Amino acid sequence: MEEPDPQRSAEAAVAAWARSGAMALTGPADGPGLGPPAPLVPRLGAVAEHLAHRTAQLGRLVDVDPLALLAERAAVAGLRRRGQVSCGGATRLLRAADGWLAVSLARPEDVELLPAWLAQPVDGDDVWPVVAATVRERPADELASRARLLGLPVGALPAEPPSPPTAPAPLVPLPCRATLVADAAPVASLEDLVVVDLGALWAAPLAGALLADAGATVIKVESTSRPDGARRGPAVLFDRLNAGKRSVALDLRAGDGRRALTDLLARADVVLEAARPRALEQLGIRAEDLLRGGRPRVWASITAHGRTGEAANAVGFGDDAAVAGGLVAWDGDAPCFCADAVADPVTGLVAAAAALDALATGGRWLLDLALSATAAHLAGPTLPVPAGTVAADPTPPPDRGRAPALGAHTTDVLAELGVRS
Repeated sequence: MEEPDPQRSAEAAVAAWARSGAMALTGPADGPGLGPPAPLVPRLGAVAEHLAHRTAQLGRLVDVDPLALLAERAAVAGLRRRGQVSCGGATRLLRAADGWLAVSLARPEDVELLPAWLAQPVDGDDVWPVVAATVRERPADELASRARLLGLPVGALPAEPPSPPTAPAPLVPLPCRATLVADAAPVASLEDLVVVDLGALWAAPLAGALLADAGATVIKVESTSRPDGARRGPAVLFDRLNAGKRSVALDLRAGDGRRALTDLLARADVVLEAARPRALEQLGIRAEDLLRGGRPRVWASITAHGRTGEAANAVGFGDDAAVAGGLVAWDGDAPCFCADAVADPVTGLVAAAAALDALATGGRWLLDLALSATAAHLAGPTLPVPAGTVAADPTPPPDRGRAPALGAHTTDVLAELGVRS
């Protein structure tokens, strides 16, 4: 058999990257788009192929273009590449004394934490000049460690991408930690399987959308006092991630709401969540206990940097977590953000594929999916872009219908599953 030509493979990867709209989101604002990290296109393609294989085996074929997924939010929101400023504008790559740091100020509380993080006053409407000047004088790892203790989403760019964890045999070696907690027979069909989606924003809801497309019953569960923040964003994107799901809203501040959530999780076959472990433990919910108790079959936990050790308390979003995993595009000796909050959609895709793999393999599994680890799996040197390559604009997601209103199915779902309300 003829060996593949590396040069031809690289050119094909760049061409696919350009067609997908991802190149329009990668590189300096005033310059040409940059190519992808060398491993990204083939490895993400392999995840999509495995998703297609498992969905065809267990339910309805889900054949997605993984690169197009990276550009969907940008297409809806009208975002473009901005170099060392994230497409969404909330995160910046700043030069530190010995490297680079991604700092996200997406929430008001992030700005409020700056004086404690930098140990100096940070005043004014535009805090970025002060942050950039202070960061430039200090080591990146030291700043990242201090930010993690404070709950500030910051990621230090490693000199080399870290080695991501790999799911053990008999699972396909996807980039996640997987622990077999108890025995269970393999699943032959997604029909009648219940997925409880506790996620918000992008990664976990995308995984839930893919499982719904494959034929599972997906129940989106939100807090009445703190619903998914994506409801405040573009409706087209929220619909893309949540159409086809059933919506349950619970008051998690009250005992009845917490008991209903616990009962609902105990009736699920798959749980998708994207909270730090302590957030659910404060509600009396421990993934390992439910898995040992006989339900669910798969618990997929999506975090910024993992659910164990000091990393379990870390806060992170798609842009800063990608940088922490080394997933950037290089413009000479300066890093640029790679696509738009890239760690979110790629981790959502991996989560769906890993959950399906665990269901088909059998057993009760705890899947630990870190945004930064998925990013590390895709990181590497930036491929050059051949002259004349045109970066296509991002394409909006296909119309999947409207997402349900908050809590539209609460009464019916709880009654059907025999959940106390």
